[in-house]
Amino acid sequence: MSVVFVPERLRGKAEVNPETLQRLLDENDQLIRCIVEYQNKGRATECVQYQHILHRNLIYLATIADASPATVQKTD
Repeated sequence: MSVVFVPERLRGKAEVNPETLQRLLDENDQLIRCIVEYQNKGRATECVQYQHILHRNLIYLATIADASPATVQKTD
């Protein structure tokens, strides 16, 4: 969940591990598939519901990325 929705006293106390990140990425993949399916069926109301959840997840992931120390990856 986005840090925006977390009370000030609890911010910065959550443990983020690779399993949690992967679960969010998997959830986002499923959300995108649902959104596309509902768009193809012309069901806009359902799309909006899933888009809100996807947006919340993306903001949360972006917040984690911004708070993480920068790392340099080597490419061969």
